[in-house]
Amino acid sequence: MGGGVSRDALQVVAAGGFAAIALTAASTLRLGLSREIAWAAARAAAQLAVVGALITLVFEVEPLAIAFVAAMVLTAALTSGGRLRVVPGARRRVAVAIGLPALTAVGLLLLIGAFAATPRAAVPTAGILIGGAMTAATITGRRLLEALEDQEGEIEARLSLGDDAQTALRPILRRAVTTGLVPVIDQTRSVGLVTLPGTFVGLVLGGASPAAAARVQLLVLLALLAVELFSALIVGRLLLQTVIAPGERIVVPGR
Repeated sequence: MGGGVSRDALQVVAAGGFAAIALTAASTLRLGLSREIAWAAARAAAQLAVVGALITLVFEVEPLAIAFVAAMVLTAALTSGGRLRVVPGARRRVAVAIGLPALTAVGLLLLIGAFAATPRAAVPTAGILIGGAMTAATITGRRLLEALEDQEGEIEARLSLGDDAQTALRPILRRAVTTGLVPVIDQTRSVGLVTLPGTFVGLVLGGASPAAAARVQLLVLLALLAVELFSALIVGRLLLQTVIAPGERIVVPGR
């Protein structure tokens, strides 16, 4: 932009402006989220700056790519586990629920040749799937913990009628998993009509034909749907292991 402010500077200013708007709204409405929003914005800026500086090296050196993906799983587990910290060993359990389905899906995609077996293809794909698994694990876990308190009477009634703990908790788990999958199901149903996902846009901007970009995006979306389903199921079952005490008693975490 001749003689004016550079586009890079405008992008930085715009990003800061949106963060300021969100902070102001959260503060005005007294949502109690101002600190979280500010911290999330600051972390995103710092992390993306670091990734931007390192990503070329990560793409070129395979061991660094493996370490980078491991760091993504660890960070996702710390983030999601922090939301479920009332559960003993939450971060460890969430790491399994995120890493197992996400990395298995990445391995399968590379094994069948859907993507080139290179860091440049594997790292972004892993990031998309790990991020989706993290979201599903967090939403499912939080909904499950809320249901254990809100529907304690229903659970006790099932136990008094002779159900074992696993059976009594099954409807709670089913509803929590359903809630955890709502975002990815809506995203999949509305793709192309409401949103143009990043994979599609990135491929088109990189020179791929819209048809080729659509095929890749469909593959990623459906892989993401499967990954999030298994992530939600795994985290739900692992969390329920912590609430069933000897004698088929249900112990609500945090009490």
